[in-house]
Amino acid sequence: MMLQRSLSLGWIAASLSTLGCAGDKAAGPGAASPAQVAPGTPGAPTAPGQLTMSDTPSSAPLTERPKMNAAALAAYQAGMAAFQKGDLQTAKTQLTQATQADPKAFQAFYSLGVVRERLNELSGALQAYRQATAIVGDYEPAIVAYSVLLARTGKPDEAMEFLNGRQAQMPKSAAVTAAMAEVRSIQGQSGEAQRLAQEALKKNPDYRPAMITLARDHYRARRLDLALYALKGILDGYGEENPPRDKNNAEARLLRGLIYKEQGLKGPAIAEFQKAIEIRPDLVEARVQLAAYLLEAGNAPEAVPHLETALRFDGNNVFARLNLGDAYRLLGKVAEAKRELEWVIKTDPSLVQAHYDLGLLYLFSETVPGSTPVQAAERAIAELEQFKKKKPRSASGSPDDTDELITRAKTKKALAEAKQQEAAAPPAAPAPAQTPAAGPPAAAMPPVQGGTAK
Repeated sequence: MMLQRSLSLGWIAASLSTLGCAGDKAAGPGAASPAQVAPGTPGAPTAPGQLTMSDTPSSAPLTERPKMNAAALAAYQAGMAAFQKGDLQTAKTQLTQATQADPKAFQAFYSLGVVRERLNELSGALQAYRQATAIVGDYEPAIVAYSVLLARTGKPDEAMEFLNGRQAQMPKSAAVTAAMAEVRSIQGQSGEAQRLAQEALKKNPDYRPAMITLARDHYRARRLDLALYALKGILDGYGEENPPRDKNNAEARLLRGLIYKEQGLKGPAIAEFQKAIEIRPDLVEARVQLAAYLLEAGNAPEAVPHLETALRFDGNNVFARLNLGDAYRLLGKVAEAKRELEWVIKTDPSLVQAHYDLGLLYLFSETVPGSTPVQAAERAIAELEQFKKKKPRSASGSPDDTDELITRAKTKKALAEAKQQEAAAPPAAPAPAQTPAAGPPAAAMPPVQGGTAK
């Protein structure tokens, strides 16, 4: 029986076909993480493992890079520090100040776009990305982020028009061609996506995002074996003559973990998610997937920190909130669980698993703030019936304890009502005292006589 555990873990898998790697969006790249700028060295590449991406050009830059002034650089670095802590609102404030202190701080505009995209401020993100490209016309991170976000928000034709214009100005740019491949992959044009990604690699054989695009497109097209083969070249290599191209690529680790999960390879999947988080602590999807495995094993205490961190970097991630609500429930944090699950129901009504989890919360919690025992039982019944009504058809043989749970909730309600009625009933009047009738005196004990018995 599954009376005390949630089914939400299995529901994560339903989203896998729409999940990407970098930036935790279906589109792939986009809002990966802000570009790091070393003091006095705008545009410098970063060390592996940082919460950043390099903005080193994929081909020779055509436009001069203006140096950020001191005031803007100080605000920029403060914004980067806030981002690393998952404090996106402070990061947004500091990066905005950087752009105000130096209107030509193109990296600050790009990084502001990343933060706004993570905050789901998509219009503001597009504006910031576009401003970065207006300052430096061949600034590839902003070009890629702008075009992919357009495609991801239903404007792939506009994205391709923008990229075609940039390609005319930057014919040697592998990044622009790889971005075109990503947009075509989002559109479902796999053949064209593969062709463009290969073209990008001809321009720059070491351009890792194009390699990831190849693997991700295979994954989207459900060619899992080909995706794994491409990922092997990136992460493991094909022998001494073909060493791994980028064994610390977090997006590749995440993608391979997703594939392993689909294939039922639990141990390898967990290892890939853990490695991805080590490399990129801000990689939300890796944390959500790892937390799902931890919850499946009944390890809510370890799952919670991953889910809470994921939400600092993506507060609108419904799967993180769904699983966090269930984890809080298992830990007895009733008010917190109720808050998260009700947020999911309001934000994404199609995610009916939240009704099931909320039903469990009301059914098995000793007390629910703001609810009497009868009200809690009634809410449990209502949520479980909502789940039963809206849930997709279960696969053959899949266990479903919803009816049993509803029966238990009805029994709990009946018992609570009986107890409530008993407590509300007036106390019975005491019976009058009875005076005992007079009778003969009790016989006295015979006196004890001395001497011997006669």
